[in-house]
Amino acid sequence: MVIKVFLASSSGSTAIKKKQQDVVGFLEALKVDYTQLDIACNEDNRMWMRQNVPEDRKPTNGIPLPPQIFNEESYCGDYDTFFDAKEDNSVYSFLGLPPPPGSKEAEKADKADIVENGTHAEETNTVGNLDDLIAHAEEEEGQEEEDLQSEEEEELRQLEEEEEAEVQEDEEEDLEETQEEEAE
Repeated sequence: MVIKVFLASSSGSTAIKKKQQDVVGFLEALKVDYTQLDIACNEDNRMWMRQNVPEDRKPTNGIPLPPQIFNEESYCGDYDTFFDAKEDNSVYSFLGLPPPPGSKEAEKADKADIVENGTHAEETNTVGNLDDLIAHAEEEEGQEEEDLQSEEEEELRQLEEEEEAEVQEDEEEDLEETQEEEAE
């Protein structure tokens, strides 16, 4: 499988150039086999890219900007989805490639195959465990939201206390100045 990266060699936009460099540099660092296809110098490449980006993934003006990434004929995504996959350590999944052994993504996939009791998912009744895993994930998600909300409330409370202390200090200073002026 060959990854196709559609680029514009003569883009006037520095933002597009940086995004293209980021994608290409990361693919090279991972030693992923890919092909660069220039849409600035080759009308066929430009038309193929525009026609094969799914409608729901095109920007509001309907013209997708480079870089656009495909696995053979299958659309993977644009720079933003690539960046999200990079941040989540799931670039190989994003590209539709198996992760190399020992990579963070491969370790994550291995952990996903192991259920709570330590057995591999394929050794258990997957239907029952799937429901349990979903329920457990929902519980964890709810707890994370509660924790986040508690943290936000605590930060807000601290900010309010600091503001209140500043206001009180200002009022005390104003009172002292007023008393000094009256004393003179």
